[in-house]
Amino acid sequence: MSATLRRAAVVLAASAMALSLAACGSAKEADGDDTPDDKNGDRNDGPLSIGLLLPEDQTARYEKFDRPLIEAKIKQLCSDCTITYNNAKQNSSAQQQQMNSLITKGVDVIILDAVDSKSIAGSVEKADEAGIPVVAYDRLAEGPIDAYTSFDNEEVGRVQGKALLEALGDDARDGQIVMMNGSPTDPNAAMFKKGALSVLEGEVTIGKSYDTTEWKPSEANKNMNGAIAALGEDDIVGVYSANDGMAGGIITALEQAGFDELPPVTGQDAELAGVQRIIAGTQYMSVYKPYRPEADAAAEMAIALARGEDVPAEATIDSPTTEGVPATLVKPVALTVENVEETVLKDNLYTLEEICTPKFRAACEQAGLM
Repeated sequence: MSATLRRAAVVLAASAMALSLAACGSAKEADGDDTPDDKNGDRNDGPLSIGLLLPEDQTARYEKFDRPLIEAKIKQLCSDCTITYNNAKQNSSAQQQQMNSLITKGVDVIILDAVDSKSIAGSVEKADEAGIPVVAYDRLAEGPIDAYTSFDNEEVGRVQGKALLEALGDDARDGQIVMMNGSPTDPNAAMFKKGALSVLEGEVTIGKSYDTTEWKPSEANKNMNGAIAALGEDDIVGVYSANDGMAGGIITALEQAGFDELPPVTGQDAELAGVQRIIAGTQYMSVYKPYRPEADAAAEMAIALARGEDVPAEATIDSPTTEGVPATLVKPVALTVENVEETVLKDNLYTLEEICTPKFRAACEQAGLM
């Protein structure tokens, strides 16, 4: 049975149960059945209950941008909708429990950014069996998801790789680079890596490559210290870092190792600290991913699914377990000191005052921002 038919069956069953047990309250109250019921008898009308699950709080984007943007768009589209929010704090077991709680509660739809795309598949299956559609947000969760929105993640890697080659110039073959990839449990990390390698292989020598546990800056710092010890300070000409948080840990290791001149280091997410390092010249680039289009797409998809409407999408994508998932992919932008004003400042991601604190005022002046 398709997910659509299952959802229709749940609606019909809930309507019949509500009529027969009106004097005693809902069926769930009457017989203790834990199967989520539809209190309104028709999910296509009236207020909706929406679950929002984000993966971690180590990366600044989730609490500062993703959550408030998604919640604001939901409220704009559906003022009487309610939102149940949880952050798994990088704990896949906790996220499974959060997901199962939403299923038991009987929400109308779930927006899920998975900690571990594989381990969450069982919970996605439970949601599907309960007639609750799931929008995979930012990371392509496995299981019978109903829609997906993210950035073109292989393109993110290609943007990073091209920027690193541009920074290296004629020095690209004069030494070795270190690759600091993301968490092995995050499917996006594999796509970033694939995209970067498609540009870098054959153009540089990769001396060391690491998959970084839970995207932790401390792990990136430890791995970078190991790479410096193994390759030697004089032989490292560049570092591919999959995101800004890890770039911070990498740059700390490089500075503590006494590099006379820091090699170019990439990043991603346009975190405030990353933007400041770019302006100061210690980090070469980041990837600016405008969060609003991604957040808006997730909210629009979720509400359409809950109301039984067509899902707004620009393409389809296949996960390891599900084919033809409606998808909206947002294009990333390389962020360097040259285009800070045209990207993060223009889009009001940060204010000039937030970026150009007293510590970075001179660098901001030199970059022409003040």
